[in-house]
Amino acid sequence: MTAARFIAGAAGLAMLALGTVPALAQSAADTGRYIAANCANCHGTQGAAQAPMPSLAGMKKEYLVEQMRAFRDGKRPATIMHQLAKGYSDAQIEAVAEFYARQPAAR
Repeated sequence: MTAARFIAGAAGLAMLALGTVPALAQSAADTGRYIAANCANCHGTQGAAQAPMPSLAGMKKEYLVEQMRAFRDGKRPATIMHQLAKGYSDAQIEAVAEFYARQPAAR
């Protein structure tokens, strides 16, 4: 093993041990839950919103993904969602849509 490989490997292990590479160790479920926390102010805890905001809990994942991408890509008009959605990758949108799809539908 070369010295450069050893140093790179040691640095990688140190980063994992210190928790500075959360994306590698983070599951999609965790990602979805973390992103959903950003949505709670408008769409309620666990996606159960108070009117007039739509509840996201229990919606179909495919629909949520489609809507988030439409906001992000400027295809769906919004007051703030288009700005917020621009910050999310396709993988993050998929993860948060999966999170909301797994929640019990709001009543």
